[in-house]
Amino acid sequence: MSRIGKKPIAIPAGVKVIQDGSSLRVEGPKGKLSAQVPSQVKVEISDKVVSVTRDSDGRNERSYHGLVRTLLGNMVTGVSTGFDKNLEIQGVGYRAELAGDVLKLVLGYSSPVEYQIPKGIQIKVDKQVNIAVSGIDKELVGRVAAEIRALRKPEPYKGKGIRYAGEYVRKKVGKSVGA
Repeated sequence: MSRIGKKPIAIPAGVKVIQDGSSLRVEGPKGKLSAQVPSQVKVEISDKVVSVTRDSDGRNERSYHGLVRTLLGNMVTGVSTGFDKNLEIQGVGYRAELAGDVLKLVLGYSSPVEYQIPKGIQIKVDKQVNIAVSGIDKELVGRVAAEIRALRKPEPYKGKGIRYAGEYVRKKVGKSVGA
């Protein structure tokens, strides 16, 4: 039995989980999310707890069991509290600014890079070097943060670039002059 799949999901106050056939909708104070549930997995909703079960011990059923439970748990957390990813920009002259739904980044290229913010994501820029990505969909928040980081990954010699908050960048030794 899947250790993750066995754990029941507690439904916080203000959150509703609605099952309609194979689709599952989660509504809360921050928004609404929906997902399709594979036929090998059953979702049981009681008053304040949701549990995920499976019919057999086949390879696909076991895989889907933990996956569906995790996705459902992330949906419940997302609509109740949301998810955040923080990025830091390091480098002389590197900065970010918000212009409507476009994030403008000056990253040492010949022209500024513009990143179109997807729907459902909120971005805040603090002191031109701290970027906070937040939203209710964990996968989308992580993907947007990774796409922004990929615009200028931290380089190993001086550490310049965009990194996750708290990320350690291992630095290499540069050239040495003479022996």
